[in-house]
Amino acid sequence: MNEPIVARHWLAIATPKAAPAIATSTVLTLGRIWNANGAEHSVGNAGLMVVLATGAAVAGGFAAAGRAGDCVIAGTAFAASGGLALAGVAGYADGVSLPLLLWALATAVAYGLAARYWRTDRRDTLTYERRTIERREEHSHIERVETIRGRTQIEVAREGTAYAEALAQALIHREALRGFDPTGLTRAGLPELPAIETPKEH
Repeated sequence: MNEPIVARHWLAIATPKAAPAIATSTVLTLGRIWNANGAEHSVGNAGLMVVLATGAAVAGGFAAAGRAGDCVIAGTAFAASGGLALAGVAGYADGVSLPLLLWALATAVAYGLAARYWRTDRRDTLTYERRTIERREEHSHIERVETIRGRTQIEVAREGTAYAEALAQALIHREALRGFDPTGLTRAGLPELPAIETPKEH
């Protein structure tokens, strides 16, 4: 059965591609808002962001280390660490040049990491689609073979039934012929035909 093809909206396709830039821009904007509300040159706020960013980076390192390392948790922790560092700089710095520089760097790193996952996801999607097409073709081939085999069996059964009916009719008509001598056929070297009992009417 053919599955309906659903076309994705362009916004649904473009949103994942814009997600890294949206995330870093949001962090930069919030950091500048924080800067305007008293975070500029605040050592306590800067120290807090350093501690949080370092803690997130350490958590990501522990999550990535070992045989049972979870790449999703590690990636999330490192992304949080980078976001906290960017927010801390954007909130503490008095100018816009350094926050913008870090924003550009963070956006480039985010796109670099996202591109790797996009390639992996694309590769997995293509592999899945290829396997699905192969399974469909294999199933279609099996269905065609079984259909041909079923039709052949039906034709053979019909021919066998028609042959049996014709033979039965021939045997019935044979007994009705005048002067028919089955022993004469046997003496002539032909095989003896089996006798058919016909029901007698009372």
